[in-house]
Amino acid sequence: MTGGSGLFLLACLGVLGFVALMVLLSSIKIVPEYERGVIFRLGRLVGARGPGLFFVVPVFERMVRVDTRVITMDVPAQEVITLDNVTIKVNAVLYFQVINPNWAVTKVMDYIRATMQIAQTTLRSVVGQGELDELLAKREVINQKLQQIIDEQTEPWGIKVTIVEVKDVELPQNMQRAMAKQAEAEREKRAKLIHAEGELQASRALADAAAIIASEPVTLQLRYLQTLTEIAVEKNSTIIFPLPIETIKQFMPTEEKLR
Repeated sequence: MTGGSGLFLLACLGVLGFVALMVLLSSIKIVPEYERGVIFRLGRLVGARGPGLFFVVPVFERMVRVDTRVITMDVPAQEVITLDNVTIKVNAVLYFQVINPNWAVTKVMDYIRATMQIAQTTLRSVVGQGELDELLAKREVINQKLQQIIDEQTEPWGIKVTIVEVKDVELPQNMQRAMAKQAEAEREKRAKLIHAEGELQASRALADAAAIIASEPVTLQLRYLQTLTEIAVEKNSTIIFPLPIETIKQFMPTEEKLR
């Protein structure tokens, strides 16, 4: 009996030692650099710990892990009616991270889902307050406004929104055709204006040249000779050379010679 009692006592001690070892191992927590452990003691918030190695009292303390890295979230396409009554679909990408793990655990149930819902509603609201041309031409302004509004709404949860970018704007087919026609009309308008400006500059240059030739008749003869030289280079068989009236007058008899 004594030997059996000794074995039983030894077995109990072994079980107790194993349980104590398991409890000790479960109380050791290792948190990596990119995480924080939010500790609750008997249901009350103690604070965030980590990174590194620390101990948690079993049964009395509980730890919730929170990732503090930047989270990338795709905001699904939202159907929006702009201020000028154009129906479009807009999606965006959101970058945020937890800067206060205590608030992220105690002030919101699921901070990732809550941030997603805020981003969707804010995207619809901001895009719906502007016109289509503003969304296409001033996208940076829209991005900054989205980032500011979402960051203000998620700040009480310990969330910092760093970047919000509108990725794609999907337009209806009829609106795409209308914008293509508008762009084509704008290009034709610029082409006509450039052509008219070129004609105006050419007419001014011709007027200046005509004024110089009128003041110096010899320049007209020089121009004739230059034209003849250009024609001769082309090796034409027939050359029509205009002869100035001033040159012919020198060989014509005057009224005194006729008398």
